[in-house]
Order: sequence, then C-alpha cells, then structure tokens
Amino acid sequence: MQTLDRITQDPAVMGGKPCIRGMRVTVGAVVGQIGAGRSIENILDDYPYLEREDVAQALRYAAWRAEEREVPLAAA
Repeated sequence: MQTLDRITQDPAVMGGKPCIRGMRVTVGAVVGQIGAGRSIENILDDYPYLEREDVAQALRYAAWRAEEREVPLAAA
C-alpha cells in the first residue's frame, strides 16, 4: 500500500478522527463531499489550504478502511 503520510490521528484533534495533515479537516468530511458529487476542484476552492494530494490520500485511506474486516473472537 502507498504511504498515507498526510493522514494523521491525534486524540487532541477532532477527537482522534483521521485528519488531513493535523488540521481540523477530517477524512470523512472530504470523502463525504466527494460522495455528494462535489469535484476535487470544488473542495480545493472551499479549502484553499488543502492540496490535491491531500484529497487523493483521503480517498485512498477511505478505500483501505472499507476493505478491512472484523474477525469475531471466541468468548474466553
């Protein structure tokens, strides 16, 4: 998997949700906007401090997380 060096998690920022470069912009907010039909250009216009690679990594992170699966553990 490619490095996701722009995705950060810090309990002191947005309650530990995955964010873009330590800012208060969550991966969920960016991916949600893409899902709602907004273009990357629209997002970059709305958030001028974001870069195209920030959005790309947010999408890659979301795709990676969507592929995870939970394995139930047997009760002890």
